Amino acid sequence: MNNSNGFRMTEIGLLPEDWEVKKLNQLFEIQQGKALSPKHRRGISPYPFLRTSNVYWGRIDLTNLDYMDFSTEEVDKMALRTDDLLICEGGDIGRTAMWSGQIKKCCYQNHLHRLRPLRKNEAFPKFFMYWMQASMLLLGLYVGAGNKTTIPNLSRARLGEFQLPLPFFSEQQKIASVLSAVQEAKEKTENVIKALKEFKKSMMKHLFTYGPVPYPPSSPLNKGGIEGGVPLKETEIGMIPEHWEVSMLGKYCKVLTGGTPKTKVKEYWLPAEIPWMKSGEIQGSVITKIDTYISKKGLENSNARLLPKNTVVIALAGRGKTRGTTAILKTECACNQSVACMISNEQLHYYYLHYYLSFIYVYIRNLTGDKDRSGLNLQIIQRIPLILPPLTEQHQIAESLSAIDKKIEAENTKKNSLEALFKTLLSLLMTGKIRVKDLDI
Repeated sequence: MNNSNGFRMTEIGLLPEDWEVKKLNQLFEIQQGKALSPKHRRGISPYPFLRTSNVYWGRIDLTNLDYMDFSTEEVDKMALRTDDLLICEGGDIGRTAMWSGQIKKCCYQNHLHRLRPLRKNEAFPKFFMYWMQASMLLLGLYVGAGNKTTIPNLSRARLGEFQLPLPFFSEQQKIASVLSAVQEAKEKTENVIKALKEFKKSMMKHLFTYGPVPYPPSSPLNKGGIEGGVPLKETEIGMIPEHWEVSMLGKYCKVLTGGTPKTKVKEYWLPAEIPWMKSGEIQGSVITKIDTYISKKGLENSNARLLPKNTVVIALAGRGKTRGTTAILKTECACNQSVACMISNEQLHYYYLHYYLSFIYVYIRNLTGDKDRSGLNLQIIQRIPLILPPLTEQHQIAESLSAIDKKIEAENTKKNSLEALFKTLLSLLMTGKIRVKDLDI
């Protein structure tokens, strides 16, 4: 059915009138990889191969690369070529990426389909990589495409029947170029964030060992060969400047926790009046928004208490990396019993406290053993060794690390904007609502 706006209804929705629709097996050769077996893992001709765990949307991850025996004939048949598409047969069904020739003679296992164009200048692989992402994640196409087995899988036959849009080859290239440009900008931003986080780690190591001095031990500005320009002393946490104090956390801040109102009492939760934090919400350096609320009655009739801004919080429990994670409250809120709250006195800067506890994160987790269910408690928190520089140096340390955090936050905002832009363009370009065929790309 044609549309007066230049679109027509197809099996995969409204598309521009000048786009064709073809089955995948009319455009691509489909080849599955080799099945894993103990026998093939102990031979004499091992080659690297990809699993579904190496294939993500739009990218290949070679961090964990496995090896398996492939005969000469199998290598000729299954060695990947630049621009081959790989589609997951199992797991996250349909997840697609393109091989860029990162390593030589890399093969793939049988839970991946390899797609290669049947003819030149008809199907541009990168365009169809993005099409699979749009169709599976945004457009709701191919729902239920997996075979109905105990473990759902996408068979070669079903994959071959997928209907695909087919713009002119030059337009496919231009659409892929636009999306690639946004994706590359996002990846560059992610690399900047990664570098900033590494820089922050090295700065923390320097600042909590030598203090806020402007040069490292190896610098020619380091007079007299003194490390960091200041004499050091050994402590339980490590080397620190001699003039810094070593004490306990509980001496310089009030340490308390919260509670949970009875869940069966509706009026303790409604109306939603007071933000109420759980340990899982302790992420990043600052907390400005809380997802869960309790009522004033809930606060009054439980161990929950209202915490002031600039309270430093630490997760007492939680799976994964949560336990021992710290942040600073930038809004008044209450909390439950899985969070310890530290309200520092005038001798301890709250930002310095947060960064210091972040620096000794591993030490804190090891106080109870690094097991998922090993919980911290208020007594343990109060007895944590506190390295205490003069207040002016605390401010300098906090300002240095806060400046890096602000840069990381700005880059994260940029990354989130690029992700939103990519998602919007992916939907509009892949359905022809935005055309780039006449652009000089």
